[in-house]
Amino acid sequence: QVQLVESGGGLVQAGGSLRLSCAASRNIFSLNTMGWYRQAPGNERELVARFIPSISNTNYADSVKGRFTLSRDIAKNTVYLQMNSLKPEDKAVYYCRAKYIETDYWGQGTQVTVSS
Repeated sequence: QVQLVESGGGLVQAGGSLRLSCAASRNIFSLNTMGWYRQAPGNERELVARFIPSISNTNYADSVKGRFTLSRDIAKNTVYLQMNSLKPEDKAVYYCRAKYIETDYWGQGTQVTVSS
């Protein structure tokens, strides 16, 4: 089992920045994937950014490419999502997600609100 603890959500004005953190109970490189999803009211949950340790590959949704950056602190078993130039349409609950041996694990979710 993998436990994920999220932090860093909050309220910012458009153009501002937030940094989300997700601390995992296992070494990141023991995981198949590690990343972030978000879900806004009335929308399906969508991929924001995902890191695949085995091939050191990071993917981003087109809507956040160039604004959001996924980074890692291996010693702390933690991944981060640096969100810059935030837009009102980025408002959502953001979920950390890990896949480990064919099983998905989710963080508790953290609210990101962006005002106009």
